[in-house]
Amino acid sequence: MTKQRMTRLILLLTFSFLSSEFSVAAQQKRPTPPTRKFDAPGSPTFVRLDAKPGLNPPLDVDGNFLIGPEYTPASENKVGEGVPQGRVQQFTIDSKDTKLLNPGIAREVFGTVDPANPKTLIVETHEIDYQRTITVYVPAQYQPGIEAPFMVIHDGPKGKPDMTVPHILDNLIAQKRVPAMIAIMVANGGGDAQGHQRGKEYDTMSGLFAEYIETEVLPRVEKNCNVKLTKDPNGRAAMGSSSGGSAALIMAWYRTDLYHRVLTTSGTFVNQQWPFNPETPGGAWDFHDKLIPESPKKPLRIFMAIGDRDNFNPNVMRDDMHDWVEANHRMAKVLKAKGYEYQYLFCQNSGHGVRNAKAQFLPHAIEWIWKGYVPTQKK
Repeated sequence: MTKQRMTRLILLLTFSFLSSEFSVAAQQKRPTPPTRKFDAPGSPTFVRLDAKPGLNPPLDVDGNFLIGPEYTPASENKVGEGVPQGRVQQFTIDSKDTKLLNPGIAREVFGTVDPANPKTLIVETHEIDYQRTITVYVPAQYQPGIEAPFMVIHDGPKGKPDMTVPHILDNLIAQKRVPAMIAIMVANGGGDAQGHQRGKEYDTMSGLFAEYIETEVLPRVEKNCNVKLTKDPNGRAAMGSSSGGSAALIMAWYRTDLYHRVLTTSGTFVNQQWPFNPETPGGAWDFHDKLIPESPKKPLRIFMAIGDRDNFNPNVMRDDMHDWVEANHRMAKVLKAKGYEYQYLFCQNSGHGVRNAKAQFLPHAIEWIWKGYVPTQKK
């Protein structure tokens, strides 16, 4: 082995070792979230459905429900025999070809707590260009020229299509449990949380991202996929997990003229907005702290789910506004107090993203969120 190759090998091994040490250190700094009991002080009162795996709440009842700790994946997740299959196609949007959210942002390090305002961070960012994959599901029952209802789904795939939602919709539509809707899965702009494009898109408490979807994404969907999308907010849903879940509610809250239906899992209803906004100093924590309690009831139908081991204060800000379980519990309480149509699932034996539980309840959640929809059938 030459001296040059030996030097390169030593450098490679050193880098691998340091990377491994950094990864271990990062894991040590972020302990496993504690398991929260469904009947802990301050929790909502739950209707218990945990006696039997696979049991979901009734479609005609609102409120708080306990499921798990064992789950039965729903049959609707798989291709149904004899069920018409919709088509799925993808295209990309380059940030340089858009007016909004151009350019993007990214950071190198997480940031430090602002000593002048401990509710936010000091983060150094730089501008980036980025591409966004748009994955579109069009049901076999779609009639060309008809304005179709649709769901915008955050954190869509950046590579090959994820067929989970298309399979579910194929089955639900064929069984006439939901309307023949289009699903628009929108990939995020990259990174996560404060200082990254995904955080700017999903955690910003404003109508900016809803406007981006409206002006930059939906017209391209109609053109590239040869479909028409309804303008009726009752025929539009927003769906997402984690910050994608808070983004779904943010879109509907600030642009109720565009969206009336919201589906969230592990919703990041915590203080993660950046840059700091004095109008909503707690970021999405303000939803349950003041916005929903102090605002007139909006025409929103909201589904939420959280895991008993969901995120708990996984960053440097010790502000008592970074407990995902507490945030979602508080959301359930204020939604009930204001008389909203909502279902809230507390999923035992489940972590952030509630993936094991979602395999059971997602078809139910989609059906519940669309309950009461009457299509307009406009051309």
